[in-house]
Amino acid sequence: MISGVSQSAAEPTASVEKPLSEHRRSGLIYAISAYVLWGILPIYFLSLVPASAFEIVAWRVLFSLVFCAILITVTRKWRVFGALLTNKRVVFTMGIAGALIYVNWQTYVLAAVSGHVVEAALGYFINPIVTIFLGVLVQREKLRVAQWVAVGVSIVAVVVLTIGYGSLPWIALVLAFSFGFYGLIKKRVGGSVDAVSGLTLETLWLTPVAIIQLIVVGATVGITFGTISVWHTVLLASAGVITAVPLLFFAAASRRLPLVYMGFIQYFAPFIQFIVGVALLHEAMPPERWVGFGIVWLALLILTVDMIVGARAGRREVELDVAAVE
Repeated sequence: MISGVSQSAAEPTASVEKPLSEHRRSGLIYAISAYVLWGILPIYFLSLVPASAFEIVAWRVLFSLVFCAILITVTRKWRVFGALLTNKRVVFTMGIAGALIYVNWQTYVLAAVSGHVVEAALGYFINPIVTIFLGVLVQREKLRVAQWVAVGVSIVAVVVLTIGYGSLPWIALVLAFSFGFYGLIKKRVGGSVDAVSGLTLETLWLTPVAIIQLIVVGATVGITFGTISVWHTVLLASAGVITAVPLLFFAAASRRLPLVYMGFIQYFAPFIQFIVGVALLHEAMPPERWVGFGIVWLALLILTVDMIVGARAGRREVELDVAAVE
């Protein structure tokens, strides 16, 4: 009788573990795909030259809106999106998010087309630390000792890199803080706005800015869309897909993977950007910059170890609670 109960209890467990494993495997595929696509973005933006950074971002906004509208139509979610438009808090919150992501996009594209890909990569390397810093300042979160150490080490890194660059690494700091505040704003919205609806609202707010930007570009340096080649036009028109697809992959991965996995995989993008900048674009990396990046990587290592230890401690507490209940 006892052996029969054990067998029947074991069978459902095995059947649950297999789908769970597949669930995580698909989550890893989505997460790695998202961050690899974000990592190779500099190559994509460089392929759009001679379009200026301001023209590229304007088309990115407009074609992202078009692509999102197509996705909402295909998935038949206009009713859901319409319900969001009736929520003033959500609409205005996404307007702020749109302003922050515009700053982030414009700064990143300017960096990519002007030979500052390595500094842009630095911005995304220090973004997790900035997020922690903002959590303390804005949300009054309490940090563990290791997190405080990581923040302190990152500040030392910025000082070293400032000396190496001869000035503050503004591109890196603007990217890190704009994306950090963007994440903070999106967190306040919570689970009420999905990835596609969120991007749709953000680009809807930015559409007037994009149109004005194109008018100014047309009156000054000239619009390149449709004037260079068919391939160049197709690449510019693909800006919406390039923007939305990694976001959708990221959203799918977030639903399937624990935070520890996402926290580790997020370093893929800046690492690939760094390799692109140094190995493909041959950007200068004097010794003091290597030292600065090394200190940043040390801070990230401290954060990663702390995150893994925290996750294991949390899992152990859950197991103890379950054992106590049994």
